[in-house]
Amino acid sequence: MMEEKKEKPLYKDYKVVVLMLALLIAAAAIFSPIGYFSEEEGITNIHYGLDIKGGSTIYLKLNGAVAQVDAAPRDIVKSMTTAEYPSGIEIVSSSVLDNGSAYVTFRTTDPVNQTRLEYMFDTSDVYVRTSGNVSEINVSTSKIGFIKSYLTHVYNAEVVPYAIANGVEYEIRTATTEEQLSGYMQAANGSVLKNSSGDLLYRDGTTKETMQTTIEVLNSKLGNGLGVKDLPIRAIGDEYIQIDFAGVDLADARKLVETPGKFEIRIQTTGNETVHVLYGNSIESVGVVGQDPSTGSYYVPFKLNEEGARALQQAAISTGATTNPMAHNLMMMLDDEVVYSAPLSQSAANQLNTYPIYSWQAGTSSQEEAKELQIHLRAGALPVNVEIVNAGQVDATLGQGFLRGAILAGIIALIAVALVIYNRYKKPEIVIPMIATSLSEVVMLIGFSVLIMQDLDLAAIAGIIAVIGTGIDHLVIITEEVVHEGKSPSDKVYSARIGKAFMIIFGAAATTIIAMTPLFFLGFSTLKGFAIVTIAGVFIGVLIARPAYAAVLRYILTRRGMIDEKITE
Repeated sequence: MMEEKKEKPLYKDYKVVVLMLALLIAAAAIFSPIGYFSEEEGITNIHYGLDIKGGSTIYLKLNGAVAQVDAAPRDIVKSMTTAEYPSGIEIVSSSVLDNGSAYVTFRTTDPVNQTRLEYMFDTSDVYVRTSGNVSEINVSTSKIGFIKSYLTHVYNAEVVPYAIANGVEYEIRTATTEEQLSGYMQAANGSVLKNSSGDLLYRDGTTKETMQTTIEVLNSKLGNGLGVKDLPIRAIGDEYIQIDFAGVDLADARKLVETPGKFEIRIQTTGNETVHVLYGNSIESVGVVGQDPSTGSYYVPFKLNEEGARALQQAAISTGATTNPMAHNLMMMLDDEVVYSAPLSQSAANQLNTYPIYSWQAGTSSQEEAKELQIHLRAGALPVNVEIVNAGQVDATLGQGFLRGAILAGIIALIAVALVIYNRYKKPEIVIPMIATSLSEVVMLIGFSVLIMQDLDLAAIAGIIAVIGTGIDHLVIITEEVVHEGKSPSDKVYSARIGKAFMIIFGAAATTIIAMTPLFFLGFSTLKGFAIVTIAGVFIGVLIARPAYAAVLRYILTRRGMIDEKITE
């Protein structure tokens, strides 16, 4: 018995539905009134790179070093207190415990400022006992803390320790050399450690965490200056950052990079009235986000310099914040916008009545808020010192000409492909879906670029052209398997040939992805942008466009009676 199989409407085929949804999402991303970038791009959200729009490129070098060092806490204390106590000190005792904690006890006949010692050694565990003109001081922290304090002291810069498999690395966030670090360590009877080959465990550059923090701070700072949500800021290795300023001339780009954001701390007086306390240049360092295990809340530690600490003490006393802290919030402002507001703790208020506080913690309820506040605190000062090592301005004339030429070349290429396909199969019903599929890939790829905030620059355009080329190849493979010598096979043979075609396509796609992956991880922006677009285009084509084209082609050929849809029971 022969039974006619019902023809499934095209709009019910899930492969076509997925294609339509992807096109709608891409169109919404491209033309949505809520753009990701500045409003200077016209009616679309497409953000053109500086090689098309024109602009400037600046390369920054992050001054820093990462090393493994060692020194005894007692020798560190001697070295650090030489200038503080001209009469000298006498070490009473010192010890490093198995758990890493350490203490040093010493005596001096010079006047002792406990707050100053807490600031120097970054610890609140400083105890002073005075008898006559002799003071005995006990400083308790960890061996890592002593070494960190020493490096911070000699470099006058932030130092961050990182635990690693075979010890601790210290990241020095300022310019230094191997010889300079060795000299500083020798001054405290310490040394830079060596590996098994006898080489010093030292390298120029920063950690990946510091590089990422620097990029985030630059993005916040420069984004506010330009009024955009994100900028093309890319890391190049461990030492360099590339920043592209599309549509910004070199002089303005330099000014944006070299001018810090306006960070200010103010204190509430009465009602909504506030008074100025200090600016961002009084913030000496900003630490990593921490969590209080007892409450689960998060905090951002930061330090004030001498001038800033005394300014905050005087402002707190004069406004009454030390006697009634809940009525006098401390407000942090970035470019005149409040980014944090909270009262002083009662313990801090009590302490400010007697002496200034150098080390502070700004508490938040979530880790995300703490990370955002950390970036705001750093807006006036990057985690590491940076210097402009190269800069250049790009003329947009050639880029715009290339864009017009690429569009024209693409149109001509599509027309040429359409003519060749038509000459091969003599069927408009094959040519039209093929060209429409290729155009849909371009739309989806541009929409994807907008969603991930990828610039449409020359590299991205080259990637789109490459995707179009490989896409046409894949569509031809599908068509050639389905329509051989102008004829279509039976339904059973059709399915087998489609499967064979997709095996070839998947193999070719995998080869392309494997070839592009190294370019993605190289770190060079142009190559990385090309790799991103090409890999995304391959995935979009293989997972969305090619299956939809096969479904449309099957539907058209079935409607034309070119595929036998009868089955036997």
